Amino acid sequence: MSLFQFTSRRLVSQAYCGLKPSSSKKQKLCLEMARPNSNMADFREVFAKAKHIAIITGAGVSAESGVPTFRGTGGYWRKWQAQELATPEAFARNSSRVWEFYHYRRELMLSKQPNPAHIAIAECEARLSKQGRSVVVITQNIDELHRKAGTKHLLEIHGSLFKTRCTSCGNVAKNYKSPICPALAGKGAPDPEIEDAKIPVENLPRCEEQGCNGLLRPHVVWFGETLNSDILTEVENELEICDLCLVVGTSSVVYPAAMFAPQVSARGVPVAEFNMQATPATNRFRFHFPGPCGTTLPPALARHKTEIIS
Repeated sequence: MSLFQFTSRRLVSQAYCGLKPSSSKKQKLCLEMARPNSNMADFREVFAKAKHIAIITGAGVSAESGVPTFRGTGGYWRKWQAQELATPEAFARNSSRVWEFYHYRRELMLSKQPNPAHIAIAECEARLSKQGRSVVVITQNIDELHRKAGTKHLLEIHGSLFKTRCTSCGNVAKNYKSPICPALAGKGAPDPEIEDAKIPVENLPRCEEQGCNGLLRPHVVWFGETLNSDILTEVENELEICDLCLVVGTSSVVYPAAMFAPQVSARGVPVAEFNMQATPATNRFRFHFPGPCGTTLPPALARHKTEIIS
């Protein structure tokens, strides 16, 4: 079954589990699904046997590094929510304002460090690779903290703050300049009383490909845009071979990522959720560990007593 066949009977029946009366057998299944296991020892036994581990991460894993999520109450930059700025239409209307927003986020991220959750994931990947086992990190985050922690096999489905894409020639390039262009130096403060810088478009970040000089935009997926099909294919391939899936610090409400782990669970693969609180998908998973990811994840991914040390 393909990962993206979201209308399959198996997934639909699971999605609606517990919402209406059913036979006693189905009702028993629903009750079992409604009680995910929170026993770390049980999870550790599953982890010790897994050969291909997929870890799906969201904003919660970076929040512990002091990264603002821009979701929920207080998720504003100046007087705008991210959803009002992170769109192609907003960039077309006011590219200076949008670049101020992203310049602020880039500069902020340059001062942030990976937390124990990022480090535990990177160390787990490095250790298991020596045992012929694999770990892939599929992240919705654009902050590159996984990369900073040392994760190698990383699929950034929403792009990166530190990549740009030319609106003229389409070239994608890594960009860690601080500031990204002279005109943005000292700009982007989030205080709602601060006025827009109104930087002329010709002074905003420009493409450095020979003969181009087109306007650059952040290489991130904005609201209303589709995810990169090549990356989604890689994600699909990884999730179809994984024998253990971890969902870390994600609310499980942003699609299509919200369907990744439920689809894995639907084919009988153990899924463990590490999050501050239960999510709409919690009852579909075998394990749930509430609390800060930086506290719950390191002991979950630490070396198991059965591991062979090379």
